[in-house]
Amino acid sequence: MGTLAAHRRRLLRALAVLVALGGLVLGVLWLLQRQLIYFPDTAPVPPAASVLEGGRDITLHTEDGLDLDAWFAPPRPAAGEDDRDLAVLVAPGNGGNRLSRAGFAEELTRRGFSVLLLDYRGYGGNPGSPTEEGLLHDALAATDALDGLGFPPERTIYFGESLGTGVVAALQDQRPPAGVVLRSPFPELAAVGSHHYPWLPVRLLLRDRFPVVEHLATSDVPVTVVYGDRDSIVPTGLSAEVADEAPALVERVVIEGADHNDPVMFGPRVADAVARLADRVG
Repeated sequence: MGTLAAHRRRLLRALAVLVALGGLVLGVLWLLQRQLIYFPDTAPVPPAASVLEGGRDITLHTEDGLDLDAWFAPPRPAAGEDDRDLAVLVAPGNGGNRLSRAGFAEELTRRGFSVLLLDYRGYGGNPGSPTEEGLLHDALAATDALDGLGFPPERTIYFGESLGTGVVAALQDQRPPAGVVLRSPFPELAAVGSHHYPWLPVRLLLRDRFPVVEHLATSDVPVTVVYGDRDSIVPTGLSAEVADEAPALVERVVIEGADHNDPVMFGPRVADAVARLADRVG
């Protein structure tokens, strides 16, 4: 009898230790989760004019008091293209900075677009730390800047890349644009986390939700969805779900053989999808 009781006590102590360790791990993950979401390149970037023809540095002023550096590039239409009198606001993913999107900006300017390359707080030498709410403030400040440059939301296409799809989905809810392009989107960020960490209660832990489908549910803004069919970061099925749920879907572009950060995902085929949407709405 005593042996059985002692065994039970040891078992209960072991369970208590496991519960405590599990709680500790979850607590650490909750505290550090934003370090697992945002991977900013904090290095200062060169002047826009040294990278983009006609480019210039601009400053965005956020509602919560931050001054953020960004790049603006005017249209440089290639042969056979015209100045569209439309801007593209590029909201990037969770890594790098605006320098790594310069090639994509050039693709857009060749197609007659003006382009604003946004760097969020904490990225590209900007002050602050990224959060879901903060990134929306940054995007709102970008629309203010574009408005001052002659491109109100109705003359702007919002382009969101990966995490940026969550940013522009929320942005279009507040300031409807001419159109939205979602590149490698997810229904909500928790769906991506649950795919990569199925053993964690991601939805319970996650503070930054980025609910793309929820923001699009009642929107009549024309939407194009672009994704690769070999995406190892945002599973293809999640991007397909966004396209399925978008009420005003104009086009679904599936790039065969493409992973999340392959060069093709920043190249002419994606820029062409932006141009086709502009043809529909412009």
